[in-house]
Amino acid sequence: MRILVVEDEHRIGTSIKKGLELEKFAVDLAYDGRDGFDLASTEEYDCLILDLMLPGMDGITICKKLRQLNIHTPILILTAKSQLEDKIAGLDSGADDYLTKPFSFEELLARVRALTRRPPGGHNPELRVADLTLDTINFEVKRGGASINLSGKEYSLLEYLMRQTGNIISKEQITSHVWNYDDDILPNTVEVFIRKLRQKIETPFKNKKTLIKTVRGFGYKIEN
Repeated sequence: MRILVVEDEHRIGTSIKKGLELEKFAVDLAYDGRDGFDLASTEEYDCLILDLMLPGMDGITICKKLRQLNIHTPILILTAKSQLEDKIAGLDSGADDYLTKPFSFEELLARVRALTRRPPGGHNPELRVADLTLDTINFEVKRGGASINLSGKEYSLLEYLMRQTGNIISKEQITSHVWNYDDDILPNTVEVFIRKLRQKIETPFKNKKTLIKTVRGFGYKIEN
């Protein structure tokens, strides 16, 4: 899953980014409100983490503008303010949750996971396609009860495909969800990781059906 963090305190922003990447999220980071709004309004994210007080454009303004554009990505606002009025203003602007600084990374992570499991889509902690299951809380992947060990990027790719079960997903969509905005992506990166994924969830299970299908000229899909 892909997250945008907009935080003008470089130390806090970098710390959040590193922590989320260790939890298998792809993370983009902006230090300015206008840069954050530009990314949030033009790229596709599964969750936005916005500081309330930002240079260029504050978090509440970003929330309002995104909702006006009919962008309903879950938003978690961060702020050093703790007054009730600030919390109400943040939620009224279209934010989904509110976290006051200082906070523990564990609490932020729990809130991000809760937001990314919310409707629309009714995200279930366990995703299932045929006899393949993916536990989004414990990062466990199994097929027919047998555990499958995936790298961070392989896991992120599989999770994205399974959340889009039955839909054709282009290489561009995969790249934008699984890799960070500034990652150095080669033309065949997606093909390489699809091949690695097939080697782990299909090759060892020769008597079971193929799950990942290539739709030539369009992309890939996973289906029951």
